[in-house]
Amino acid sequence: MVIKPGDRLPAGKFRIMGEKGPQDLSTAELFNGKRVVLFSVPGAFTPTCSAKHLPGFLDQAAQFKAKGIDTIACMAVNDVYVMSAWGKSANTGAAVQMLADGNGEYARALGLELDARGFGMGVRGQRFALVVDNGVATQVLIEAPGEFKVSAAEHVLSQL
Repeated sequence: MVIKPGDRLPAGKFRIMGEKGPQDLSTAELFNGKRVVLFSVPGAFTPTCSAKHLPGFLDQAAQFKAKGIDTIACMAVNDVYVMSAWGKSANTGAAVQMLADGNGEYARALGLELDARGFGMGVRGQRFALVVDNGVATQVLIEAPGEFKVSAAEHVLSQL
C-alpha cells in the first residue's frame, strides 16, 4: 500500500556515512520530534537527480529551515558509499542528509518502489517528496513516471 497523508511512516533504517564509516540511522532517529522533508531519487549521479533535484533542495535549504523544517534528507536505492560520494560531489555538507536505502527496503515499505530493470537499474525508489511531522506524513508528493514537478524543492516549499 502506498503511503498517504496522515499515515505514520513505517519503521526502518538507512545507512549513512559517519565520521568512522558507515552506520545505521533509524527512522525513529530521523523523524521523532522533528519536521523532515524526505525526498527520493531513482539514483545518485543520474541526470535529473544531479542537475535539478538535489541542487534544488541545496539552494532552498535556508528557506526550508525558515519554514520550520529541521532536516532535509535525500534517499536513493544506492549503497552508502555511492550516497556519500554523491553528497561530497554536490557539496551537501549539513544541508541535506544523504540516506542509502541499499536494498530498497524502505522504498518498498512506503509502497514507492520502482521497477527500473528495463533501464538496467534494478528495483529503485520512485521520485517523490514527503513532508513528515514527528513521524506522520503531512504531504505525499509522488511524481508521475518521467516527470519532475511535484517533488521539486520549489513545489515542496510552496506546500509548507
